[in-house]
Amino acid sequence: MNPENNPSTSVSNHASSLRVGWTVLILVTLFVCYFSHLGALGFVGPDEPRYAWIARDMAESGDWITPRLYGKPWFEKPVLYYWGAAASFKLFGVSEAAARLPSAISALLATLALAWLAWRLYGPETARWFLLLLPTTAAMIGFSHAASTDMPFSAMLTIAMVCAAEVIGLTRPYNSPAIPRTRWLALALLGFFLGLAVLAKGPAAIILSGGAIFFWALFTRRWRDAFRCLHPLAIATFCFTALPWYILCSRRNPDFFHVFIVEHNFRRFLTPEFQHIQPFWYYAPVLLDAILPWTALFVWALARGISRLWQAQRISESTCFLVCWAAFCVGFFSISRSKLPGYILPAIPAVSLIVAHAQTQITSPRQEKFLRLSLWIAAAAFLMPLLLSGLISGLDPGVFHQYQNLVVAAGIFSALVGMSNVLLATFYSSSQNGVGRFAAASCVLPILLAVVTWNHFLPLFFRSDPSGRSLANDLYSAGIPPQRLRVGGINRGLNYSLNFYMREEIKAWDKDHPVEGYLLTGTHDCRQWVSQPFVCQPVPFPNTEGRFLYKVLPGR
Repeated sequence: MNPENNPSTSVSNHASSLRVGWTVLILVTLFVCYFSHLGALGFVGPDEPRYAWIARDMAESGDWITPRLYGKPWFEKPVLYYWGAAASFKLFGVSEAAARLPSAISALLATLALAWLAWRLYGPETARWFLLLLPTTAAMIGFSHAASTDMPFSAMLTIAMVCAAEVIGLTRPYNSPAIPRTRWLALALLGFFLGLAVLAKGPAAIILSGGAIFFWALFTRRWRDAFRCLHPLAIATFCFTALPWYILCSRRNPDFFHVFIVEHNFRRFLTPEFQHIQPFWYYAPVLLDAILPWTALFVWALARGISRLWQAQRISESTCFLVCWAAFCVGFFSISRSKLPGYILPAIPAVSLIVAHAQTQITSPRQEKFLRLSLWIAAAAFLMPLLLSGLISGLDPGVFHQYQNLVVAAGIFSALVGMSNVLLATFYSSSQNGVGRFAAASCVLPILLAVVTWNHFLPLFFRSDPSGRSLANDLYSAGIPPQRLRVGGINRGLNYSLNFYMREEIKAWDKDHPVEGYLLTGTHDCRQWVSQPFVCQPVPFPNTEGRFLYKVLPGR
């Protein structure tokens, strides 16, 4: 018989083609979402330039123990991100891409680890969809491109939770032998990655992992399995990983414990001292935004899970583990007095896995409802820019001109979100075979297109460079010495970014103690900053950033 006419050969070739297609799409998704355009934007916000400064100082000074900001010890965060960024600077040179590379690598490692857990818990189809859905969420794309501690912390905690799932027996039959071969490796890796998470952001890693496992044991009554996570091997590897740096840093800096543990952990959680005050329900909209564009899938999974729990009065142990993981993280930070969007980043991988599994469970009777929900979400996305345009149309013409680019950007983003939902719902609801599922995977293509081309749309989001990179170049071109420069009326994020690029701490202008030099302000009139016996003279300066430069001199 001719092999080409053999039905079994045709089926095998068809299956091989689908596997190759899935593999290529997954690899492209991981690369585009995590590694493309890492250096397209300069350091923005108050955290990125400060963390990059500390890492650069660590690489140049050779002191890998004490983080230093502007020459002084700085203990707001532990050391793991600084180590990663400093090593990246050593290998690839100082740049924005090198500073953000640790976050991108951390996101990739967490995604692969949780995809392995998805395969063990729910099968290869869920794992494939998870590898597409998680990287394309807004949270993972955004934080993988940020020079901050959020992604390394979330990634190390995610891998630790994967190891915990192996230790408590979720990845093997419940009646299997009590001490399988892989348990010892899982215990060692659990302690190791939990120790790295503590090195990334502190004791919150112990609270989040311990709270999730505690509530899982409470609901499933598998206390014996939960206590396996306290095995001496796991504790030993944890201590070996996390404690050396804490001990060395404490010995070199006697105030380390008070500043880091008391001020930046307990006070940050219990008091509004750091001014990040938000209502209790703050993380509900943050979570919906974080998993865009898959909000429809999340709502579907949530409604389906509540319905099944109501009818069956039970939930699978693996799904319970993921729910406790995500819910405890969101609940814990909801009661905190300080709230920032990145705090619930550790919950996003677990939520995405629940969503990916729920999607594979959409059967024929439910397809029509899922299609309607997705189309409603898509319609809302398409209508969002029209609503924004209507809201700002009644504003002052100058204000309208300022925000019209933002409306255009929102329109483009909303169209891509709507297109992704339409592709997913249409193809997924039209067929249940392998070709139909692969066609539904094209839903990630609009997101990949947006990530690949987003640097071309930066002028729509920002009228000028929001970082201090362009501003520093302009100051260098004007021959301004950083040591004689002061700033007034500039937000602290831009100030910190300017510090990094000029390699100098640019101090704030003190009206009560004026000095001769240069003043950079965001206002056209310098008289509100400079008074007698000093005068100020305008300095020719490219005003692309909306800033004004003056030379301050003594005189009448």
